[in-house]
Amino acid sequence: MNFEKMPSKSVARGTFDETYIEDGFFVLTSKNDNDLVEILEREIDSSYIQFHFCTKGSADFVFNQGNYTLNIKEETSLLLYNPQRDLPIHLELHPHSWLVSFVISIKKFHGLFSQDANYVTFLSEENKNKKYYTDGKINPSMAVVLNQLISFNLNSSIKPLYFKAKVYELLSLYFNRNEDADIEQCPFLVDEVNVAKLRNAKDIIIAQMAEPPSLKDLAQEVDLSLKKLKEGFKQIYGDTVYGFLFDYKMEVARKLLESGDYNVNEVGLRVGYSTASHFIAAFKKKFGTTPKKYITAAS
Repeated sequence: MNFEKMPSKSVARGTFDETYIEDGFFVLTSKNDNDLVEILEREIDSSYIQFHFCTKGSADFVFNQGNYTLNIKEETSLLLYNPQRDLPIHLELHPHSWLVSFVISIKKFHGLFSQDANYVTFLSEENKNKKYYTDGKINPSMAVVLNQLISFNLNSSIKPLYFKAKVYELLSLYFNRNEDADIEQCPFLVDEVNVAKLRNAKDIIIAQMAEPPSLKDLAQEVDLSLKKLKEGFKQIYGDTVYGFLFDYKMEVARKLLESGDYNVNEVGLRVGYSTASHFIAAFKKKFGTTPKKYITAAS
């Protein structure tokens, strides 16, 4: 995570789309589809935690009267928390970039994990008064939820309810990932050799997503027992092997559709569906709409 000197640039004023979830909890979405950097601002005091997710492009969070920035890139997340000082959002959203953020009070957030106060490291007694910044990768499951938030096109009257459900889902996925990456929470991960084998398994199914190997063949290829493959993969990636692959394939399909370079049949074939009907059914299961309707809504 690098802090850098701010360069000068041509900018335009932008606005957040703000959705109230409940007291001490709201969502901010922003889409800059223009060719200029957009400046977005929002007052946030020290009693809040900020979660930011960049689904497209990149952005800079500006601090110290414009002297430094914290960059967030496509498919990455950023968590900001400083109980010692206010952290107002001053965001420079780069051209053709999308960002989803949610801001939650420390009181409400702590209540979500009250049964296990040590689950979230930075809220422990030792650390709760210290600032905490961390970045991470957006996994395929999280990307699906983020896309549903930023591409919301249902009746406006249900937006708060829809956003509430999706943001809690996103929060669960975010900390499920962090827990799985914590060796104390997951003794299996102490074995670095097994971790490398599981990462290799992930790379294999991604590379062969159109025709993935069976679990038995995959286990043999990475030199793990079938049981260790299943258990370890879920510990690291928060899902079964084929559950992870399904989310990954749907995210690839979504991006291919958005590119406008392929029709529905071609996208389905590229991600491993021999018939358009099977692909359409899978896409609708994940995104709640057909590929054709999704393209129309995204255009």
